[in-house]
Amino acid sequence: MNAVTIVIGSICILMIAYRLYGTFIALKVLKLDDSKPTPAHKLEDGKDYVPTNKWVAFGHHFAAIAAAGPLVGPILAAQFGYLPSLLWLLIGAVIGGAVHDAVVLFASMRKDGKSLSEVAKEELGPVAGFCTGLAMLFIITITMAGLSMVVLHALENNPWGTFAVGITIPIAMGVGLYHKKTGNLKGATIVGFGLIMAAILLGPNIQGTALGDLLTLEASTLAIILPIYAFFAAALPVWLLLAPRDYLSTFMKIGVFAALIIGVFVVNPEIQFPAFTEFINGGGPIVAGPVWPFISITIACGAISGFHAFVGSGTTPKMLNRWSDIKSVGFGAMLVECVVAIMALIAAVSLQPGDYFAINSTPEVFQTLGMETVHLDELSEEIGINLEGRTGGAVTLAVGMTYIFTEIPFFDKLASFFFQFVIMFEAVFILTAIDSGTRVARYLIQDFFGEFYKPLKRVDWLPGNIFASALACFIWGYLLYSGDIGSIWALFGVSNQLMASIGLIIGATVVLKIADKRWYIWTCLVPLAYLYVTVNVAGYWMVKNVYLNPDSAGFSILNGILSITMLILGLIILVAALKKWRELWKIPQAELLKRSA
Repeated sequence: MNAVTIVIGSICILMIAYRLYGTFIALKVLKLDDSKPTPAHKLEDGKDYVPTNKWVAFGHHFAAIAAAGPLVGPILAAQFGYLPSLLWLLIGAVIGGAVHDAVVLFASMRKDGKSLSEVAKEELGPVAGFCTGLAMLFIITITMAGLSMVVLHALENNPWGTFAVGITIPIAMGVGLYHKKTGNLKGATIVGFGLIMAAILLGPNIQGTALGDLLTLEASTLAIILPIYAFFAAALPVWLLLAPRDYLSTFMKIGVFAALIIGVFVVNPEIQFPAFTEFINGGGPIVAGPVWPFISITIACGAISGFHAFVGSGTTPKMLNRWSDIKSVGFGAMLVECVVAIMALIAAVSLQPGDYFAINSTPEVFQTLGMETVHLDELSEEIGINLEGRTGGAVTLAVGMTYIFTEIPFFDKLASFFFQFVIMFEAVFILTAIDSGTRVARYLIQDFFGEFYKPLKRVDWLPGNIFASALACFIWGYLLYSGDIGSIWALFGVSNQLMASIGLIIGATVVLKIADKRWYIWTCLVPLAYLYVTVNVAGYWMVKNVYLNPDSAGFSILNGILSITMLILGLIILVAALKKWRELWKIPQAELLKRSA
């Protein structure tokens, strides 16, 4: 099996799915009607509600949903072999993720762009709305811990990478200040991107210097620095750090993955992994559980992700110019993200299994696997750092991409630069998701606790902003400091997929109200049934075998309590939905259609 075959086959499947199933969802199930004004037109204010060109909206939505998940999840799930990951990505994205993103976006637009918790309150009642809001708060903070864990292990004892990533903070702030003062976006872009590239080129020179020693940081130190950074990113004005970092990282993301696709077609690397590994029944060094349910928990973004509901009921529904844009922006962007995830999977499984497991396991655990490394010592020497035991997925992706790039003629001597560029690309893009997510968490905290103390609801109240930002950073910072990638990513996966289940529950309710044929509800119920069972089995397994097991390395009462709480919230929402569906089913279909018109 070679990589080009997988890439071409996958893209063909996704294009056919978009053309056929995407059209069916848009025209038959959701009945998108461009004769009706979208919220962007009805509530246009020049700030939040702005009618936006379809492709600009697509770019915004894709950049917002495609963070670390499609990069890291497939890397970690490669433990099970290439076939389970590939099948779940393709089936999950078409049947689950694209439908989820489209129906959530549609449900929010029907309610003038309101958040999913507000939509749940109106569709399912106040109890379901409260539980959805609480679940969103839990999930966004856990997401931040999971994403930060990836950056943690990428930058651990890596002064070149830490310097390259750290310098992007003042560069982004400089770009923000320059653009605000002059309005010259082109000049700010050229200077900002040029300075970032210069930082990568200067990186090797700091190794062995006082600055290099200062930036050689342990994971425990980075686990404190990241939440502190996120606090300032969440509290500072958005134009000063958040927006320019987002903007600059988008250029890197497009460039890196375009280069990877070209590299795969030029090199056409052989897939070194078997279809299934010995760990499909559990006991793996990266993910302890069996291939099911953990393949669907480890790979969220790229297949189906509840995190997308934050975007699909946040900024995007306030931007769409026409209802039919839901097909390309909601359904289509998810399929493009699936391509990104498949490319990440190829980068991982193009490595020798021994090299892969040596990177993603601690040295002590790797010794028990009975494997030998093949090219790892050579790669470590070429790149300039010890690659063993750098868990988290980010380093594996960088090594896999470097391995592919250096097979291209004339690039064979540039391994260290390719590696550090990919590390910086991953870290900058993930940090963008972290600071954006922390800001979202701040809003959720202010909104949720503002019900008990009204001044907190005011986003312009400085003490409230500081309190909410600090609380958000403390919660996910504690999870980051006390966890490991196996337990944290599993906690993130369970919570994220539970959020996707909630999105499908709300989507199914809306479809039942507006569809011409009631069986169309199965477009939501089929992925919902699979995902809800999967997330509960995985949650129960993790609570029993890891979080509340004193003999487990991932023993954590807090993680156990969080998991149990989220599963209970999901059950309450599902019960409320079943009650609502029963009520709606008793109403004649003609009457339902009349009410929804």
